[in-house]
Amino acid sequence: MTSRPIADLLLDWYAGHARSLPWRVPPGGERPAGHAYRVWLSEVMLQQTTVAAVRPRWEAWVARWPTVEDLASASDEEIMAAWAGLGYYARARNLVKAARAVAERGGFPQSEAGLRELPGLGDYTAAAIAAIAFGEDAVPVDANVERVVARLFAVDEPLPKARKAIRAEAATIWPEGRAGDFVQAAMDLGATICTARDPKCLLCPVREHCEGYRTGEPERFPVKPPRKAKPERRGAAFWIERDGAVWLVRRPETGMMGGMRALPDDGWTARVDGSGEAPLDGEWEDAGAVTHTFTHARLTLAVKRHRGEGKPSGDGEWWLLDRLDEAGLPTLFAKAADRAIA
Repeated sequence: MTSRPIADLLLDWYAGHARSLPWRVPPGGERPAGHAYRVWLSEVMLQQTTVAAVRPRWEAWVARWPTVEDLASASDEEIMAAWAGLGYYARARNLVKAARAVAERGGFPQSEAGLRELPGLGDYTAAAIAAIAFGEDAVPVDANVERVVARLFAVDEPLPKARKAIRAEAATIWPEGRAGDFVQAAMDLGATICTARDPKCLLCPVREHCEGYRTGEPERFPVKPPRKAKPERRGAAFWIERDGAVWLVRRPETGMMGGMRALPDDGWTARVDGSGEAPLDGEWEDAGAVTHTFTHARLTLAVKRHRGEGKPSGDGEWWLLDRLDEAGLPTLFAKAADRAIA
């Protein structure tokens, strides 16, 4: 075993192998003004979303709202529309609330504890911003870091119970004064070498320290609990078109895709099937179905087209078809719209 500490080895590797990401300062670089906003935005967008998907969306977002104050002054409607397609829409609602709280107080809190008080910032996000944007000796553990640490120490307790032990082990290798670079180094190691499948152990700078490598089965860590089958749900979405426009409704502020524009539906949720009840009398035509997987359920959504006249019941708006891409429909309803138009 090498006598050099894990932190030194990983930081040396990071100096030559860091991923180039638009929200990131290069290893050892100085943090520019507004860095906390850029880091925070990237961390929120990256929750349950890939770097490849986030990069163009992050760049477009920062071009539109370059500072947290710009974002704080934007309308909820603008922000929710810009978020469409990134999923987990509660994140966008909390993003607005947090931006306004930061603008009101004149800047981001610079400690993990202070950041945790902002809307929507959990333990990981607060620790990540504190370490990366402000250099605090915080210990953020995302999925990549979790995998690296679980393998280094061969933590054999299944998730999620193992997370307490993984975080405790992570704290033993975290370097003082370089927490920001170190967490990004561990993230990059997990993303490029210590991958979930087929880890490239022979290229790993900390292989000689890795208990998981010594077992001969590093991919076994972290130990996953048995996967539960997701319940299957069914519902319907309704396409009502008149004179080159389609009827859109606003979803309730709370719940799935809260506050977003959408096609009318029959009240399905992740817990119950839809009623099948249409928002308008008359003849409806089958336009096929789309499927979508949520965190807690898999949905099959039948798409129905109305044939006839009349205005739907309830609140809504007619949206021009040639501007539909500006409506900010969530991915599920964008798929349903594509099916209805096809």
